[in-house]
Amino acid sequence: MLSLPPFQALIDDHWRDVARLARALAGPVDGDDVAQRAWEKAFAAYPNLTSARNLRSWLLTITARCATDVHRARKPQTPLDDAPPIAVDGPEAVDFPDPELWQAVKDLPERQRVAVTLKYVGDLDHHGVAAALDTTPAASRRLVSDALATLRTKLGVDHD
Repeated sequence: MLSLPPFQALIDDHWRDVARLARALAGPVDGDDVAQRAWEKAFAAYPNLTSARNLRSWLLTITARCATDVHRARKPQTPLDDAPPIAVDGPEAVDFPDPELWQAVKDLPERQRVAVTLKYVGDLDHHGVAAALDTTPAASRRLVSDALATLRTKLGVDHD
């Protein structure tokens, strides 16, 4: 049977190395968390070690893998399915108060309709509309402005 030193002795001997590597790989903000996670993983695996040779390298390998996990978690994740959402028919314009307005909104070009809906129904600012439409805030302002101009003309509303 393998005779391992007490885990506390391992900590006493190598805590500086683990902390230094964790901060170097994950940065000063996440370094302490990476070091803590490395010690947790080491503690869980320690009783099952088959060799006591080079425990420092074993600890530093765990630390490097924990830092890699932090970096992977930071990367934006792409959805598995890039298919656009399935469009479903919503309520008819006659179901809303002021059906003439909602019919005019329904008749807008799709991007204008979505932009004006996000702006006034979803209560998003132009940055939020731009993010939802994958465009710029200036382009979202233009879409909303064009939609409003079309609605005013179609409904005969004086905008002065």
